[in-house]
Amino acid sequence: MDFKQAKENSEKNYNTLINKCWEDEAFKQELIDNPVQAIEKLSGKPFDTKGKKILVTDQTNSDTIHINIPVNPNDLELTEEQLEAVAGGGRDGMVGVEITWSLICVLW
Repeated sequence: MDFKQAKENSEKNYNTLINKCWEDEAFKQELIDNPVQAIEKLSGKPFDTKGKKILVTDQTNSDTIHINIPVNPNDLELTEEQLEAVAGGGRDGMVGVEITWSLICVLW
């Protein structure tokens, strides 16, 4: 899968997750409580986090400001496939964020 396809798949899966949360309060709570199980149920496929922890927070309360500090791209250890995708033209400053999210969403 090339970088463009991975990004498109990641965006599609992210939108699917968010829309499901907006439509189904029970699913949103399940995603917060047990993200892997919720993602597997939604996708119909096993979900391997590759040993990574998934933290889901509900940011729908407009009285709260959420700040997400992404991984520093200088601290990433990339696979050969990820290195190839980055070399093929990731966006400056967004490579780490896109790759990290892709690790979560591309494979389901």
